Amino acid sequence: MTTLPPDIRLKLILGSGSPRRLELLAQLGVTPDAVRPPDIDEDARRAELPRDYVQRIAREKLAAMVADDDTVVLCADTTVALGRRIMGKPRDAGEAAAFLYALSGRRHKVITAVAVKRGNRSWLRDVQSTVAFKQLSDAEVNAYLASGDWQGKAGGYAIQGPAGAFIPWINGSYTGIVGLPLTETAGLLTAAGYPLHKDAS
Repeated sequence: MTTLPPDIRLKLILGSGSPRRLELLAQLGVTPDAVRPPDIDEDARRAELPRDYVQRIAREKLAAMVADDDTVVLCADTTVALGRRIMGKPRDAGEAAAFLYALSGRRHKVITAVAVKRGNRSWLRDVQSTVAFKQLSDAEVNAYLASGDWQGKAGGYAIQGPAGAFIPWINGSYTGIVGLPLTETAGLLTAAGYPLHKDAS
């Protein structure tokens, strides 16, 4: 990894269009210099396991980002896994409803992979959490679908939104379930040399 002159400030690019990841980075005191979501094919491969899938997608997002040595790039991917089944972002309300009914009354995994690169070096971590859903009634599912909160969310729900009322129990990283596990992300940024705590000036 190239050592920069002391007067050169490292820049950070967030390779994600998720406003939730932007908000989570702000909790670390980090504001990206640019937000550039990469355009890649996020379809799962045949028989691909959920953990392998999120790691691959995070790596492919990272590989699609072009940056100089004075820039750190951060990408992430989150999926919901019911056993070996990968539940990505639902195509429409019908698929979102199918996801919600499948998750109803059961536990599932939420896996987020975070990938960081600077120059020719890269780092990756993934975090798995377990989420329990209560038994959902038709009225609850329909009201949630009507809210539109399911759109663009892996598994068709977001824990930080109205669907939080469906979740009596989690085991793992709350911020990982939202989309960016902060402890692991902070560690990766530090490994890349990005200062989380800048001196006040």
